[in-house]
Amino acid sequence: MSSKSSSSSSATGSNHGRTRVGKYELGRTLGEGNFAKVKFARNVDTGENVAIKILDKEKILKHKMIAQIKREISTMKLIRHPNVIRMYEVMASRTKIYIVMEFVTGGELFDKIEDGLLHTTCGTPNYVAPEVINNKGYDGAKADLWSCGVILFVLMAGYLPFEDSNLMSLYKKVNCSLSLSINSFLECTRNIFMYPGIYRSEQNFSVKIISLLMQLNYIARIFFQLGISFNSTGLVKRETRFASKCSANEIISKIEQAATPLGFDVKKNNYKLKLQGEKTGRKGHLSVATEIFEVAPSLYMVEVRKSGGDTLEFHKFYKNLTVGLKDIVWKTAEEAEGGKKSDGVVESS
Repeated sequence: MSSKSSSSSSATGSNHGRTRVGKYELGRTLGEGNFAKVKFARNVDTGENVAIKILDKEKILKHKMIAQIKREISTMKLIRHPNVIRMYEVMASRTKIYIVMEFVTGGELFDKIEDGLLHTTCGTPNYVAPEVINNKGYDGAKADLWSCGVILFVLMAGYLPFEDSNLMSLYKKVNCSLSLSINSFLECTRNIFMYPGIYRSEQNFSVKIISLLMQLNYIARIFFQLGISFNSTGLVKRETRFASKCSANEIISKIEQAATPLGFDVKKNNYKLKLQGEKTGRKGHLSVATEIFEVAPSLYMVEVRKSGGDTLEFHKFYKNLTVGLKDIVWKTAEEAEGGKKSDGVVESS
């Protein structure tokens, strides 16, 4: 196949029921996003398999993405590396842009990542979050929040909250966290800043400040989770979240009512639900895990993630599920006042 990377107009046509784009015969859809679709294709001259990214010109113009697409194409023209997907050429019709790329087998990238979590233990031991050293997978951004909390502690107290010459003993200290209510946290914070001399003279100052650190990290993680829930990307990958002020039992009941008509068997275990699709999809039965977390009094975060099956099918399922969950989703003040035409459930990437 020619390695040219040029922009040219190309007529689309049909040959024996198959769509043609230039010398390429289009096949099944490999993936789909908000602005593009990737299809399997075959070069009819050489028989070589390729992947063609199809972009909708109208959407690109509407969302002012022309400069971004030009940068993507320019960058791909320059890169020649065995571990980077190669771009062969660029074509265009009146309504579409076609980027012809190397076809890579092996399935979906997200299926190669265990639970969508990181599993490499890294960082200075005194600063790492408990989940990093527990070797069960961790969310990088949330782990970074913990490290920021340790930095805050050092700035306030002048020394590390967790320190030991023995590494295993240090890890035990990191894993030992104190639990406080939000009210206790606020009172502790107020006392430490209003009466620093009293608290610094007490032997239990370390306990107080460590408690403050633990609770600050807890609150920071809550806002991190809710921030994900209300982002505006509109794209679901393997998991998403939403907040609710309904009770846990109400949330569970509503999810069950919404999922059952969609052809899903619901199994409940305390605050966890497992939704199992009855129909066989592209990668077997779609399986969805749901867990409810109480992040504050009368405020719950609901996590919905794909535990098995196809990601695209999970995306479609979640869109249908949210229709039945409108009544239980906590909306922002702007949404409640009608400032936003939203159903209150926004997916996360």
